[in-house]
Amino acid sequence: MSTPFYYFVGIASWPFLRLLYRLRWRGLENVPEGGIVLAANHISNFDPWPLGYPLWPKRRLRWMGKSELFNPVLGPIIRRGGAFPVRRGMNDREAIEKAIELVHAGDIVVMFPEGTRRLKGLRKKFRPQAHTGAARIAIVAGVPLVPAAVAGTDRLSRLSPLRVLYGKPIPLDDLAEHDHATAAKIATDRLMERIADLEEELRAG
Repeated sequence: MSTPFYYFVGIASWPFLRLLYRLRWRGLENVPEGGIVLAANHISNFDPWPLGYPLWPKRRLRWMGKSELFNPVLGPIIRRGGAFPVRRGMNDREAIEKAIELVHAGDIVVMFPEGTRRLKGLRKKFRPQAHTGAARIAIVAGVPLVPAAVAGTDRLSRLSPLRVLYGKPIPLDDLAEHDHATAAKIATDRLMERIADLEEELRAG
C-alpha cells in the first residue's frame, strides 16, 4: 500500500519535472499490469525521479537501494518513498526474496543493473559489467522484465529536458531449459542490449 509520503513526493514533483525540466515519456503501453521488474540505465542519483513519475500514482514502485543510504537520517525517508536496502557486492538473499515478494504483490521493483552511476562520457562499448540481479528476480518470480532508458538527469544544472523511454518486456520463456545462472546471464545480456538501444532512440529524439 502506498504511503502518504509517496503521494506527497509525486505531487510536489509535478512543477519541477513537468514545467522546469519538461519531462516527456514514451512507451507506457509496454509496461504490463501487475508485478514486474523495471530495469534502466544509471547516469545519476536522480534517475528514479523521472523514471517513476510517469507510472505514478496508479502503480507503486519499489526501489532497491544500496544499504549505505539507509542511515538513521536518510533511511526512514527513502523507506517511506518505497526503497529497500541491498548489500552491494554480496549475494543478498534477503533483498532478492524481498523483491520477489513485492512483485508477487503487484508492485514494480526498479533496478539499475549497472549497479553504480556510469562515469560521465562513458560510451556504449565501455559499459560497466551489468549485474544479473534484475534478470534473476524476474525469472524466479515469473514476472516480466521491462527495460527502460532515462536521459537528462546528468545535466540537471543546465535545466536539460528529461526524457524516459519504456521498452517491451525482454523474452524469457525460452530460457527454461537453462540453469538459473546461465538463464540470468543470457537475460541480462538481452536486457542491456535493449537498454542501449533505448538510449540511442532517446538521443535520436
